[in-house]
Amino acid sequence: MHLEPTYPVDTARLVLRPLADTDVDELLTYRGRADVCRYLPFEPMTRETLRARLGADLSRSAITAEGQALTLGVRVRDTGRLVGDVVLFFRSQEHARGEIGYAFHPDVAGRGYASEACSALLGLGFDQLGLHRVIARLDSRNEASARLAARLGMRREAHFVRSEMAKGEWVDQLVFAMLAEEWPGSAAHRVQQRGRGTAPGRATDG
Repeated sequence: MHLEPTYPVDTARLVLRPLADTDVDELLTYRGRADVCRYLPFEPMTRETLRARLGADLSRSAITAEGQALTLGVRVRDTGRLVGDVVLFFRSQEHARGEIGYAFHPDVAGRGYASEACSALLGLGFDQLGLHRVIARLDSRNEASARLAARLGMRREAHFVRSEMAKGEWVDQLVFAMLAEEWPGSAAHRVQQRGRGTAPGRATDG
């Protein structure tokens, strides 16, 4: 199992592609913010931290082995602005299991960009990587993230009470999931198909 998309990955309004050193300043505008990182598994990032990560995992352009992750920057097609990034983790080859994550600038909340980008990411996971199951794990206090997972059509499967130590405190964790057989009938798949009908250069197997 491997994933080598053709870039850019286009949606109706967005362009997704691997991150690069030239994205540091724009990444800092949201990954450097305490409010954005409050419920995420990392502290606000500095320029130095981002440069180090971009020299390692954040700039990966393909998934070739279990344990890797593909992070794609999300740009608005009309303006070229980097508004967030989405990530697909390849958790298990034996069980064909993956996980998604996402981070977006607060000032684009409510515009549907996160739903559109995550729908494209799920398409990569199910249609190209061949995953059987994709989950999203999140801090139960992150209500916006939970609403996004639900909008995508992911099922809320679990609420683990005080199960994770995060930034010095025990927190509850929610798990949302989608199976490959649920993907074609999901809201996320409908969003992806609308994007394919309006945008050129959609992702294909590499």
